[in-house]
Amino acid sequence: MSNYLIAALYHFVALPDFRELRVKLDELCRARNIKGTLLLAEEGINGTIAGVEEDMRWFLSELRSDPRLAGLKHKESWAEKTPFVRLKVRLKKEIVTMGVPGVDPTERVGTYVKPKDWNALISQPDVLLIDTRNTYETKMGTFQGATDPETESFREFPQWVQDREGLTPKTRIAMFCTGGIRCEKASSYMLGEGFEEVYHLEGGILQYLADVPQEESLWDGECYVFDRRVSVNHDLQPGRYEACRACGLPLTDEDKAHPHFVHGVSCPYCHGHTSEERKERFAERQRQINLAAERGEEYLGLRQAKHRRKETQ
Repeated sequence: MSNYLIAALYHFVALPDFRELRVKLDELCRARNIKGTLLLAEEGINGTIAGVEEDMRWFLSELRSDPRLAGLKHKESWAEKTPFVRLKVRLKKEIVTMGVPGVDPTERVGTYVKPKDWNALISQPDVLLIDTRNTYETKMGTFQGATDPETESFREFPQWVQDREGLTPKTRIAMFCTGGIRCEKASSYMLGEGFEEVYHLEGGILQYLADVPQEESLWDGECYVFDRRVSVNHDLQPGRYEACRACGLPLTDEDKAHPHFVHGVSCPYCHGHTSEERKERFAERQRQINLAAERGEEYLGLRQAKHRRKETQ
């Protein structure tokens, strides 16, 4: 039985007191042993958190008791083990970082398309379908016929739009991301650049996988998620990928068969970019993890490795 409820959430709204709000949310989560990451900025809230169902329902209700967050939506999935080791409530300049001043989804945003209507839209030949995620995500899976901007950071998306040949204000755009938040910013940006028809998948890939039967689906592969599950399949169950504990990049079975893969120490993508000193530290950390596992304990010093990933949905 899956005991942990995972909630991916975001909401764009003016939060001038976001610094003070951080203290409150941190206390509420710790009171119910909720773990994961919440990002707060003046433009809103974003994050993925997990806990037992009763505690999560209580916390989400507390969030929405703030009138500014009453319209907050979240997407749910389940896990047998907690997908997070600790709680982080962080302050940011943007809850999803694009780095373009003046882009405000509360003022202007693209047309939402519900998952049940998505297939019909993206099957139209004059629609340019854009995957707004980064390369380590798109390589796991994407929608049939999608264009991959091959970005390593969401900050690169505006430049891709500027450089993309054939894009005109008349181009019909459909875009998607994991949970919908990047498309809020991306669609707002494109409308500001003069594009006339910009659509985006409401609730993102996660909502599509939840709502659309697999036999009708136009999704191929798995979807990257920002927790220790690494990826989920079409049934929203943990997928086949594992994160490198040194750099955080997702690994396939083929990657783990590579000579440069050493569990907890290196992988084919980071082996040549880390010093021998760091590899030795990673090896010692892995030894401590193994010892804790033998004792039936969780190694609390384990931190999810970071690379170019951002905690966005």
